[in-house]
Amino acid sequence: MKNSRESGVSGQWSVVSGFLFLLLVTVHFFPFTDFAASEDFRKRKSQLKESFTANEDIRAEIVFGRELSARILGRYKLYDDKKLTRYINLVGKGIAQYAGRTEIEFRFAVLDTDIINAFAAPGGYIFITKGALKIMEDEAELSAVLAHEIAHVTERHIVKELNIKGTDDSPAAGLARILGGGTETMRVVFTQMVDKAVEILFEKGLKRQDELNSDRMATITTANAGYDPVALKRYLKKISNNEEKTEILTGTHPSFGERIDNLDSFLEKNQLSDKKQPFLKERFVENVKIK
Repeated sequence: MKNSRESGVSGQWSVVSGFLFLLLVTVHFFPFTDFAASEDFRKRKSQLKESFTANEDIRAEIVFGRELSARILGRYKLYDDKKLTRYINLVGKGIAQYAGRTEIEFRFAVLDTDIINAFAAPGGYIFITKGALKIMEDEAELSAVLAHEIAHVTERHIVKELNIKGTDDSPAAGLARILGGGTETMRVVFTQMVDKAVEILFEKGLKRQDELNSDRMATITTANAGYDPVALKRYLKKISNNEEKTEILTGTHPSFGERIDNLDSFLEKNQLSDKKQPFLKERFVENVKIK
C-alpha cells in the first residue's frame, strides 16, 4: 500500500502527464504558438524529476544510516545519562546549524566505552564515546569533534563510497523501498552494503583526504559557531599519546602527526591560529560528569 508521500508524487506525475498530452495537442493544431511555453515545461518536468530523485536519495541515506547505527549500538551500548545526552544534543544541533544540511535532522548519543573515538552514520546519526568525553576539557573541544563527524555526513563520505541512492541506478536499486518489504535480493544487497559501512568505520577507514578535509571543515565550523578554532588541534594533541584507547581511531584515520600538521597549515592560511574565541570550560564541566 502506498504511503501519502508516494501517492502525492504519483499524483504530481499524473498531472504532469496530462499536461504534456494537452501541450502536444496544442502544438499540433497551432504550430506557430510561442515555443517558450514548451521549453518552460521541459525545465519544470526536469526539476520535478530532480526533486523526486533527491528526496528518494535522502530517504535512502536515512534508512541506511539507521541500520548502520543499530550495528554501532550492537558493539557499544548507550551511556545512560539523560542530562549528558541532552547537553551533547544541544551542542551538536547548534554546530549542525552551520553545516549546511538542513534537510536532515542530526541526532547525537554517547557510547558507554572507554575507547577514544566518535562515529558518524549517514542521515545524521552521530556517536561519541565516553572515553573521548573523559579526555576533553571544554565545550570547544566537544564541538570540534562533533563538527568533524558532522562533516562526514554533510559531505556524504560513506554515501559516496558505497553509492547509496534511492533510485534505480544504484547497486541497491530501490533501497529506500526496503521499509516497504522489498525483494530478498534487495535485502541481501542492503545487508552487504551495511557490512561494508561497518568495515569502513571499524577497520578500513574512509579515504585519507576525506578525514583531512573533515578536520579542516570542523575547524571552520567550530570557528563560525563562535568556539576556539584551535580546539580540534588541542584535542588531537592530547589523545595522540594514548595508544591503548585510540587503537581503532589510529587504524582508520591518518596519523595524529599528519592531522595536526594539516590543521597547522589550515589555521595559519586562514589566520585562525591566534583568533581568540571561547573555550566554555565551566559549562562543559557542569554537564559532563562521567562516572
